[in-house]
Formats: sequence, C-alpha cells, structure tokens
Amino acid sequence: MIRAARPLLEAAARAAERPSSVVNVSSVAALNATGSSIAYGASKAAQNPVTVALARALAPLIRVNAVCPGYMDTPWWTKGVGQEAADSLRELVKSSVPLRVASRPEDIAEVVKFLASPASRHMTGAIIPADAGVMLLVPVAATDACRQPDQT
Repeated sequence: MIRAARPLLEAAARAAERPSSVVNVSSVAALNATGSSIAYGASKAAQNPVTVALARALAPLIRVNAVCPGYMDTPWWTKGVGQEAADSLRELVKSSVPLRVASRPEDIAEVVKFLASPASRHMTGAIIPADAGVMLLVPVAATDACRQPDQT
C-alpha cells in the first residue's frame, strides 16, 4: 500500500513543505508475545521493524510510525465469547491495567491522529504503545516478586 501511495505522499509533502505521514496499526502483541494467536503476534511483530525500515527509506518526505494498542473494548469480544464473558474480561482488564481503563477504538484513533498530524512532525520510526499500561505489568510483577518485605 505504501509503495502505491508513495508518489502521492511525496507530492503532498512537497506541496505542504512538511513530511507526509503513514501510521501503521500494530499491537502490544508484537511487544510482549501475547494476543489471540501466535500468527497474530508474529505478524504484528514483523510490522514493527518494517515500520522502522520504511521510516529510514522514505525520509525526509514521508514519516512512518506505528501505534500498538492493547486490549480493545469492541463488539468483537461479545461475538466471540458472549456478553457475560466479554463483560467479565472488560472488568478484569480495567482492574488490572495501571490506567484502570478499557481502551476503545476512539481512544486509539486519538493517538493515530496525533501521529498523522504536524504536532508529531519530528517523529519517524516510532513504535508507540497505547495500551493503558499493559506493558508495565510484567516488570512490576517480577519486581514485586523479588522485593524484600521491608522495601517500598
């Protein structure tokens, strides 16, 4: 897709006198080897270095970044596991992640809008987790397990 759009993105960058922007949607599954399947995590993990390689190859006229959402509160869960299980999962996520929220597509759209906007004009090759803090959970659990009782 980027190859097909490249001439238009470059022309737009020249006309605007600032780089055009591509935002890939990856997943925290690419960063922590989780997700709905091994193939899903692997495909998202492959997308991140492609994002970085494209950022190098297409600069200075095109910026390329990626956003990595975590759990998404969408009807997909209800369709897959039923309403009760989806509600239970949502509450589990909200009680587990540091920001105590279940992200919705609109939340991630705000990050995508930022990455596509001139406000991020100095960013390219960035892989941005937008996961309500999911990536913080494993190190915290490991640190807590190793902490001595008298440490704070």
